[in-house]
Amino acid sequence: MIEKVKDITGNIGEISGLHIGHAESEAGSTGVTVLWFPEGARVGCHISGGGPASRETPLTFPETADNPVNAIVLSGGSAYGLAASDGVMRCLEEHGIGYDTGVCRVPLVLQSCIFDLAYGSPSDRPDAALGYLACSRALQSSDGRQGSIGGGAGATAGKLYGMKRSVKSGLGLCSMQAGELQMTAVVIVNAFGDIFDPKTGKKTAGLLSEDRKSFSDTSSELIHFMNPRDQFTGNTTIGAVITNGEFSKAEMNKIASMAQNAYARCIRPAGTMADGDTIYAASAPGLVRVKADINFAGAFAACAMQEAILSAVRSASAAISEDEFLKNCL
Repeated sequence: MIEKVKDITGNIGEISGLHIGHAESEAGSTGVTVLWFPEGARVGCHISGGGPASRETPLTFPETADNPVNAIVLSGGSAYGLAASDGVMRCLEEHGIGYDTGVCRVPLVLQSCIFDLAYGSPSDRPDAALGYLACSRALQSSDGRQGSIGGGAGATAGKLYGMKRSVKSGLGLCSMQAGELQMTAVVIVNAFGDIFDPKTGKKTAGLLSEDRKSFSDTSSELIHFMNPRDQFTGNTTIGAVITNGEFSKAEMNKIASMAQNAYARCIRPAGTMADGDTIYAASAPGLVRVKADINFAGAFAACAMQEAILSAVRSASAAISEDEFLKNCL
């Protein structure tokens, strides 16, 4: 844990360079979260999971054009949820936001999705209308709520043996400041594995015993899967770290890869073929542009992401009863 930093999570609406908007489906079992960058952002990406559902990730490659990204979308719905970005693009275009091609503006929008189709109804998926709503809310203000909201509405954790032995998870936030350098982490924890607090070593969420009265250990239980088999693939932890640090796109890719250390610290196991684990890293300077060392920024990003992961499972599990959770598990 990096010392001598200030926790500014409660003031996320005041952080320049980032607006957050959420929307949930009518059934409440899936949703969309939009991260909008009023001044645009230089974005990198790191994918450690074997099955990502994503959109426009080549925009993060160092060898592609260095045009500012307008928004990152985090949603449920697996690959079906990629439709949400159609609504986000329409909303941004209506407000004159996007890359000017000379004939029209084309909003540059990245997206990653979790698999939440086994929570609630598999036909309850984010669509363009839900993406539009989340984006319009982001344009109006910034929503600092956490838990089972937005793209984290249908998130769960600990799914080696399916939904009946998993626990509720959701969306977490953490913002920190060291000097003038700000780092915000946004994450949706929908993990195949278990969640641990690195500061105490204690498990905070994940695979339960058959009677749901105690924890089982996913890593230990995997010994029963030594022979190859088709494992349950409904997982994926997706998130982003956003900083006002001035970095190139190549440097943001490195910061994204360092932020992934938080996944390794908190989620056991992480980055499996049953996950689509992804982290975006965005330099969104806003009003204050800060020069900072990339090594510190990467470590700082992992620190903020670690706290966001823990917040995601704590805030979500506290907001739903055991009976209500089980009722929604397919």
